[in-house]
Amino acid sequence: MGTLIAYYSRKGQNYWNGNIVDLAKGNTERAAEFVQKAVGGDLFEIETVRTYSKDYHACTVEAKAELQEGARPELKAVPESLDAYDTIFMGFPNWWGTMPMAVCTFLEHFDLTGKKIVPFCTNEGSGMGSSESDLKKICKGATVVSGLSIHGSEVTRSEDKIATWAKKNV
Repeated sequence: MGTLIAYYSRKGQNYWNGNIVDLAKGNTERAAEFVQKAVGGDLFEIETVRTYSKDYHACTVEAKAELQEGARPELKAVPESLDAYDTIFMGFPNWWGTMPMAVCTFLEHFDLTGKKIVPFCTNEGSGMGSSESDLKKICKGATVVSGLSIHGSEVTRSEDKIATWAKKNV
């Protein structure tokens, strides 16, 4: 069986070491690429139909409202099936203490029974938040293993750490 590395990432304005910076590639996307380089598998970027505000602070307001509403934003695409995968690395930034609601939309689209869900989360100090317990609620019938928290501003220097962790979880 195969490995899927699905991720949601924010390009553009991000909070990074106490400042707002403009990233050409999001931190979670970089981490997902490191996972793929280490263990192989297919990459899939989760993208919403409605784009979030380019302004970082406005985006955080939108994300908080989605969390409070339990929103499930519409996605541009999802894989036709996850039948070919037994392991799914699930990457996301920590938004308001958990994963973005778009990740929930993605996961709830599939029957994940028998799958292994391996979360990784980029953040600026808030760690995994409640995302692991939230994943266990959403991913019925799947095994959710302990995730990897990666400080967003350190992702580019964390390839070895990410690779070592990923290899232990395939």
